[in-house]
Amino acid sequence: MISLHVAGTGEELAFAPQRLVVAGYTGRDEAAVEEHIAELAAIGVPRPPSVPAFYHLDPALLTTAPVVGVPGAGTSGEVEPVLIRCAERYFLGVGSDHTDRELERDSVEQSKAVCPKPLGEVVVEAGPSIPDWDHVVADSSVDGFPYQKGKLAALRHPVDLLERLGPVDGDFALYCGTLPLLGGEFVPGAYWRIHLELPGGPTLTHVYETKQRSE
Repeated sequence: MISLHVAGTGEELAFAPQRLVVAGYTGRDEAAVEEHIAELAAIGVPRPPSVPAFYHLDPALLTTAPVVGVPGAGTSGEVEPVLIRCAERYFLGVGSDHTDRELERDSVEQSKAVCPKPLGEVVVEAGPSIPDWDHVVADSSVDGFPYQKGKLAALRHPVDLLERLGPVDGDFALYCGTLPLLGGEFVPGAYWRIHLELPGGPTLTHVYETKQRSE
């Protein structure tokens, strides 16, 4: 069970998702997505089974904790808009698809499955249509250095993703993809800060620290 707070209302949600889906390769520019897939293939990351790709993970990976355990030094996060359905209502939150970049060369799905999925505690109520989607600004930093920044107009809309995903019963969290890295390369780090800035407010923020766990 995860406790979430609805921005500006004082309402608290008891979120017990039955499904966690991480969408990948969700860029609207299909040519750019193909180029990115080719770049990843060049360093050994296998091509996804579909574009966009959907990775079905254990909902227990979701966490709002300020400190999370990771399997090794070669992991990194990335800011993602997260569509949440809770008690038949939809909300938008901010999360990080933290991933083991070393394992990613062997199995993308497994590289995601071995890392927690940080999620901000504050969400905003928004139907899946999210009319301001294209104007939402997402950004992230690692150890104080800018890592990503851009508008969600670069990503497929959640309605598009839901149509491609197909029927999903019950409560769920859908990580909707991420933006290019400012430096072009994954950067491991300890302190991650992720934001979604909605037109007219609010700004959804989550900060977390990674600690290498002992297996």
